[in-house]
Amino acid sequence: MWQYIAKRILHLIPLLIGVSFLTFMLMWAAPGNFYDQLRQNPQISPEQIKEMEAKRHLDKPFYVAYGYWLINAFKGDLGYSLAYKMDAKDLIGSRLWNTFILSFLALVLAWIVAIPMGIWAAVKKDSIADRSTSFVAFVGLSVPEVLLALLALMLAAGTGWFPVGGAQSALYDLMTPAEKFWNRMHHLVLPTIVLAASSLAGIMRQMRSNLLDTLRAEFVTTARAKGLSEGWVVYKHALRNAINPLLTIFGYSLAGLLSGAFIVENVMSWPGLGRLTVEAILAKDFELVVATVIMATGLLVIGNFIADLLLAWSDPRIRIK
Repeated sequence: MWQYIAKRILHLIPLLIGVSFLTFMLMWAAPGNFYDQLRQNPQISPEQIKEMEAKRHLDKPFYVAYGYWLINAFKGDLGYSLAYKMDAKDLIGSRLWNTFILSFLALVLAWIVAIPMGIWAAVKKDSIADRSTSFVAFVGLSVPEVLLALLALMLAAGTGWFPVGGAQSALYDLMTPAEKFWNRMHHLVLPTIVLAASSLAGIMRQMRSNLLDTLRAEFVTTARAKGLSEGWVVYKHALRNAINPLLTIFGYSLAGLLSGAFIVENVMSWPGLGRLTVEAILAKDFELVVATVIMATGLLVIGNFIADLLLAWSDPRIRIK
């Protein structure tokens, strides 16, 4: 198992280098840079702008500038944000926590709601409960996250029950620790529900399908023939076998939530990594864009890595390969 983990980690290094190279090349090929705005300022001379570009190696060929960035990245320096006037690493660190807490809460919400609903739908197959949960899953999978986020904002603006964007209130610094906690939770409610919606629907349908297949297995028929109660057969014997395959999609659902967080953050003004990436692209903040893309790729890779580990843990044939 440890050999398998080591191989997977070694595969991640060229992947991250490749993503950084591609992002750097695309940003380099894009017309203009952050200093174009400064050229419109008559108080800044062309010599000063050339000096600033030389400091960030923007006056050198593409491959030389990328080489400087890559060497610094291996030393832990992901560059400097020209728009925010601070190190990209420190800026990303403050936003990364917001993305992580939003994705984590959405993941927890999706699983604690989807699993019981999937079991309920399978046990009550073809009943009103089954059709109702199927309708909920259909809506969750059909409505795009962008539209759902806009509807959530309309609800917040129309009712005043929830804040319209942001991660905290204007008076956050004057609150007590308990008030700060509840204020953050209040701001998290709508983004978490929107982000969890599509993932919840997929997990629920998968849980229903797995349990129905298991309930038709021979060992379940044998358990029923022995006179065991239906509840004991379902929750003691069938459920354990039906829920095992879901472990393998846990990591993939985490990666999917991180991708969805980019959309939700930008629509609902949540100050996370996705919103920071878009702001950096619009400002042509060269090194910050590369750093945020690398961090986002790292999060997605970690999610897929967890999925691979769960798959290898549940199926020894994967480890042998």
